[in-house]
Amino acid sequence: MSDQLKHECGIALIRLLKPLEYYKEKYGTAFYGLNKMYLMLEKQHNRGQDGAGLANIKFDVQPGSRFISRVRSNSSQPIQDVFTKINERINGIFEKHPEYRNDVAAQKKHIPALGELYLGHVRYGTSDTQSIEHMHPFLRQNNWMHRNLLIAGNFNMTNTDQMFENLLQLGMHPKENADAVTILEKIGHFLDDEVNKLYSKAKKEGLNKQEASPYIAENLKVGKILKRSSKDWDGGYVIGGMFGHGDSFVMRDPAGIRPAYFYKDDEVIAVASERPTIQTVFNVKFEDIKEIEPGRALIIKKNGQCKQKRILKPLPQRSCSFERIYFSRGNDAEIYQERKALGRIVMPKVLESIQYDTENAVFSYIPNTAETSFIGMLEAAQDELNKQKNEAILLEKENLTPERLQEIQSIKIRTEKIAVKDVKLRTFITEDNSREDLIAHVYDVTYGVVKPTDSLVIIDDSIVRGSTLKQSILTMLARLNPKKIVVVSSAPQIRYPDCYGIDMPRLEDLIAFQATLRLHKLHNTEQVIHDTYKACLEQLKLEDNEMQNAVPAFYDNYGYEEISNSIADIIRGESLDTPLEVIFQTVEDLNIACPKNLGDWYFTGNYPTDGGNRISNKAFVSFYEKHYKNKA
Repeated sequence: MSDQLKHECGIALIRLLKPLEYYKEKYGTAFYGLNKMYLMLEKQHNRGQDGAGLANIKFDVQPGSRFISRVRSNSSQPIQDVFTKINERINGIFEKHPEYRNDVAAQKKHIPALGELYLGHVRYGTSDTQSIEHMHPFLRQNNWMHRNLLIAGNFNMTNTDQMFENLLQLGMHPKENADAVTILEKIGHFLDDEVNKLYSKAKKEGLNKQEASPYIAENLKVGKILKRSSKDWDGGYVIGGMFGHGDSFVMRDPAGIRPAYFYKDDEVIAVASERPTIQTVFNVKFEDIKEIEPGRALIIKKNGQCKQKRILKPLPQRSCSFERIYFSRGNDAEIYQERKALGRIVMPKVLESIQYDTENAVFSYIPNTAETSFIGMLEAAQDELNKQKNEAILLEKENLTPERLQEIQSIKIRTEKIAVKDVKLRTFITEDNSREDLIAHVYDVTYGVVKPTDSLVIIDDSIVRGSTLKQSILTMLARLNPKKIVVVSSAPQIRYPDCYGIDMPRLEDLIAFQATLRLHKLHNTEQVIHDTYKACLEQLKLEDNEMQNAVPAFYDNYGYEEISNSIADIIRGESLDTPLEVIFQTVEDLNIACPKNLGDWYFTGNYPTDGGNRISNKAFVSFYEKHYKNKA
């Protein structure tokens, strides 16, 4: 993606099902779980560069012994920083007590990071707040073991204010109005309530306070706590949690917006935001990894029992399509094929654009995540070339010489590595004119491979703002002096804001919105802008469950290609003389390529939860009141 988007976080949970001595004997180390957690976080590093955190719980420790450990970092290399701190602590203990090296019981007692249950997190924030206090996992402490709670998640709630108000109505005084804090405190509130009820029940059965503690841990109903806690949640989320005594869970939102996968055998239960993470780290088969179903929680009791339990009524599944286009690692078996399909499906429009002249076309991609779609596009291009070769042979078969046959067969699809990002270059000056000049050199190009008779076709994952294309990439590509530049987006036009964990820019920063706004101005249809504003205001007077997204009317006057052409005019700017065409994937073809992930609200405005409609309407109102209020 040439325009970088900050996006959702990644979580990892590991529950060891055997005593630590088992892993020492079989794998040579009691740190099996910790080592696997390091790999799981690193394999999901693509999901978070702003921060990382790891927490673990030891089972069955003596009172007075530490049983919860947590390390977080917001450094420039957060995962490395977390595990460096852990390793330094471990090595320091071994230096003082070398006798612990082969004593698993002593290791468990004295080394904080060693335990049976781990919860890890990599953070890619959707806000500018990067303080250590905002790094997951979050901890709610208590002297009663089972009242301790840690959570970490990949989530964004649309109704944080409502959730905060609900906490106030419960008589609480949260330290911050943020979704992570409200979730932590809400679960904590109902955890306390459930513990109190179990304690009362234990007393009726004749147990004293000390005997009540294991009774509560054994009988705690995690599903019931989650059901009561999550009634008012609206958003996209996967939330992992651990209770101090050893129960744990991972819960997924009812529409399945955010992804979560798990694997279980007789040694371990592992949960991650991405399937290949589990496949690689535990060397298991694709089919052995299951998806946590929407609206359900994978609940793991301290005794090792594990099951999915329905927490909320599932909504129509609308899993995030951007996971398939861009965010998740492309080595997932299904995602790899889907990304290839995205490139293959859009190819007919590309062939029309270059008038089927594949002999005089150079194909490439904008580094680096568009490479898989590029491969799919090439497969389609090769099919077209083979068709052209067959037609040429059949047309000339009466007079076909060996030399001519060799000439036809030697024609190939021309692919080159054209755009190269200079990762060492940083735009250190903030003054606009200087900065734009520096940005123009972030990408470099390969010279000498494009002829003046060539069309240059470049595929990108998606075009969000268009700023990198305008300020850097197109300027560099034009220096190659091609006959025509064709920019292909494997994603449809992004028209609406996201509210479920992607840091999608303001409505007016989206290039598709800018292009439509430009068309309204050119064709004197600005009344549509005013009408859309009024419609948004009317919708915002309604309750969330009655509200509709009024913003789609803003786009209705103009066809898909008209808006694409307007986008091309904007990113071309005044200095680009080379003919330019921009081709977008259609939503219909996206859904064909990614049939299991139909969450397409950024393209269609069809939000999977009520809160999305409110966010979209508010975004348009904010735009209008900033730019149009005095023109109404």
